[in-house]
Amino acid sequence: MARKLRIQYPGAIYHVMNRGDRRERIFADAHDRHCFLQTLDSASQKTTWQIHAFCLMPNHFHLVVETPQPNLVDGMKWFLGTYTARFNRRHKEFGHLFSGRYKALMVDGSGGGYLKTACDYVHLNPARAGLLKPDEPLTAFEWSSYGLYLKPGGRPSWLRVDRLFGEWRIPKDSDAGRRAFAQGMEQRRREDLDKEFQRVERGWCLGDEEFRRELLERVSTPPGPTHYGEAVQEAVEVRAERILTERLMFTLQACTPIQ
Repeated sequence: MARKLRIQYPGAIYHVMNRGDRRERIFADAHDRHCFLQTLDSASQKTTWQIHAFCLMPNHFHLVVETPQPNLVDGMKWFLGTYTARFNRRHKEFGHLFSGRYKALMVDGSGGGYLKTACDYVHLNPARAGLLKPDEPLTAFEWSSYGLYLKPGGRPSWLRVDRLFGEWRIPKDSDAGRRAFAQGMEQRRREDLDKEFQRVERGWCLGDEEFRRELLERVSTPPGPTHYGEAVQEAVEVRAERILTERLMFTLQACTPIQ
């Protein structure tokens, strides 16, 4: 059995995405979408997850989730399994709903703008996928957290807005702050974001070089034919580099005469 790479620790942030099996729809109607969000609510209560952004597309979903406890794997297993069971029961189906294991991109939430990139990618997904007309506002797509950022009264307890507002340099969740956020997002949708968002769509982490190396140092799984083989191989190389450096320093110290 192939081993899975697990980099889990308290306070980690992930961009999580999964598609329907054979790219088929995972939502037949609004009832299914409400069911998905209700299941997410239950999962967040069980795991203490904090959701920074979500978007429910016809055949896939996006989440930006922060895990105060290192429980992404167990939480996602319960979440996806429970929603699949509820979907199958309602539609009298059976078998897999999702296409294999979800993709989880680790996001640097230390304030360098990487959380903003991940959340903006999620909130702009409907417009970039052509589900909105050019003259339609982003709020016309109702199945994402974007509209909830602009309507504080209807937010679920697990949706956390302060971190994203902070990276947008919006000091307060106020009418003025929410207007600035809406104006900024409408401006963002008209920009060429392909290069910026490419890092969300590819790779395994979103952060600077120091963040990447910190994550690789945490990896303890040996390389194998897994979805995260690239990260594991990098971890082995980083560990080897560290060992060589330590040995070199030891050799230099041993060869240095005592003064």
